[in-house]
Amino acid sequence: MSAPRRRRAALRLLAATAALPLLALTACGYGSESDDDGDDAAPAARGEKIGGLDEIRLGFFPNVTHATPLAGLDDAGPLTAELAGTRVKPQVFNAGPAAVEALNAGSVDMTWLGPSPALNGFTQADGRNLRIVSGATSGGASLVVDPDKITSTDDLGGKRIATPSLGNTQDVALLNYLAAEGFEVDPRSGEGEVSVIRQDNKEIPTSFQQGSLDGAWVPEPTASTVVAKGGRVLVDERDLWDGGKFVTTHLAVSQSFLEEHPDVVEAVVRGSVKTNAWINEHPDEAKARINDALAEYGGKELPEDVLASAFEAIEATDDPLAATLREQAEHSVASGLLDKVRTDGIYDLSLLNKVLEAEGRPAIDDAGLGVE
Repeated sequence: MSAPRRRRAALRLLAATAALPLLALTACGYGSESDDDGDDAAPAARGEKIGGLDEIRLGFFPNVTHATPLAGLDDAGPLTAELAGTRVKPQVFNAGPAAVEALNAGSVDMTWLGPSPALNGFTQADGRNLRIVSGATSGGASLVVDPDKITSTDDLGGKRIATPSLGNTQDVALLNYLAAEGFEVDPRSGEGEVSVIRQDNKEIPTSFQQGSLDGAWVPEPTASTVVAKGGRVLVDERDLWDGGKFVTTHLAVSQSFLEEHPDVVEAVVRGSVKTNAWINEHPDEAKARINDALAEYGGKELPEDVLASAFEAIEATDDPLAATLREQAEHSVASGLLDKVRTDGIYDLSLLNKVLEAEGRPAIDDAGLGVE
């Protein structure tokens, strides 16, 4: 680990989890799992402040599916460079509902998160809390099972399958998949013909190894970690989507911050675009940088085989894959988690397309879900 990273490794992670019943949903989303960091975790600011702003609070998860912020917020990363003298205060979350809650509460300005929490929060806030401004990653989620207990989908009956959090992206994916396969499960309690167990990503591999779980629908690197502990991939979520592409992580901003600091949001988007290009052009260096960040923000590095498998499963992309978000909104309803989902106006890709135009690249479509 580099000297700057060692100095910043004093990050203090405080996790708090609260699963809220669907009937008690507020604009904050389904629940909260967040890690609040100390000021000493921030990358060093250099140069002039963007728009005169002293600090921006950026949220992300210690997952390989959040490769963009993990690689880009390194001391030498493009995100840090683009923000120049505006200091970054990282906010580390374990699941999307907590990130939406923080965005709604004004304790974070922008955050990388998955589609389902963004949709849930946007719906509950009647479209007034956030905008998705850029893509980040596609892929990187699988249903991994105990091969001694489960050899096909038919064997899922009576089994215990974990997801990271009630209402998070993988939770919705599993509930939708089970419903499509004819299994009846109460979406709130997780009880039914298959037991859906909501458990922190960090705990799932150990629970699986100890035999208290029969499988898990999880993001990377948890999926590859479970495989390394004897699991087998039963469903790679890429196989369920046309072309193997679906939004796993995108970048959202609070509407008030976007209105007040569009130049800062543009700098973050530009840094995100540059980071994704760097990841795709330098995969070996990107893996090493991501692993350093996982050690800093998640507590430990990944074994090389797990890191390689997890990295192989994702694709860094600027495209938020809006058409797949529309479909995931339908999954939230089909799974029984929500009666309806609001999607109109959830995107504002104007700054992303401005950045892409400056690089001579084509504009990205919002699938008709953009702000008027």
